[in-house]
Amino acid sequence: MIEITNLSFHYGKQKNLFNGLTLSEKEGSIVGLLGKNGAGKSTLLKLITGLLEAPKNTLMVMADVPFRRNPSLLEEVYFVPEEYDLPSVKISEYVKAYSVFYPRFDHAKLGRILADFELDTNSKLTKQSYGQKKKFLIAFALSTNCKLLVLDEPTNGLDIPSKSIFRKVVASSLSEEQLVLISTHQVKDVENLIDKIIVLDQGKVVLQQSIWEIAEKYSFCSTTNLEGIESLYHEVSPGGFKVMKPANGTPTEVDIELLFNAAISGITLK
Repeated sequence: MIEITNLSFHYGKQKNLFNGLTLSEKEGSIVGLLGKNGAGKSTLLKLITGLLEAPKNTLMVMADVPFRRNPSLLEEVYFVPEEYDLPSVKISEYVKAYSVFYPRFDHAKLGRILADFELDTNSKLTKQSYGQKKKFLIAFALSTNCKLLVLDEPTNGLDIPSKSIFRKVVASSLSEEQLVLISTHQVKDVENLIDKIIVLDQGKVVLQQSIWEIAEKYSFCSTTNLEGIESLYHEVSPGGFKVMKPANGTPTEVDIELLFNAAISGITLK
């Protein structure tokens, strides 16, 4: 699905944002793309979706070069950016105009998701709040049934109930033939949704593992005292410490925020 090999990229005369970045992702996963501000998450999404040009022979999506903008690839990729402009039309008019570009667009699915988000198809997009616009774009993206869905900060602007609905509709709307790539700072919003994690730091992928692989290798707990604990990484928390340590045979829930902080701290996670 996505194959990136030794990718280096920079804007103008600036220093490289990526230095020999390599990763591979196949269908059947919801992947969380994590990184500090300035790590290049949004840039990577734009390279993957063909909005920026990657150096030759470094990036392929479904065996095609995204920047060529071939219609056969464009109809299988949908990108919801963090910032966007929408036309001054009704939701129903937008759907009528743009759904035709996606051969497997499911109008019934769209209707269900819009109902979940409490969006009226007769409402004008420019009259909606930022959060309502974001909910519409998420609903439209899921209804395209594209093989690759790319979401940049999808929960920004959503209230707490809408974030819960977002997780529900994403989990229930996908097939094994699809790949969803979610870039976010809001780890708590997606921690029960994603099944694989990619962490970017200093121009490279420092972690690329499934939640199940992580749970097999590491254990996460809270403690009031670090004495006698084989801590790989820990942070001070109210009442003591949050700890990441080698797995002891009893699986624990993965603390993605703690894992992320461990990954960018310089610890080698295998």
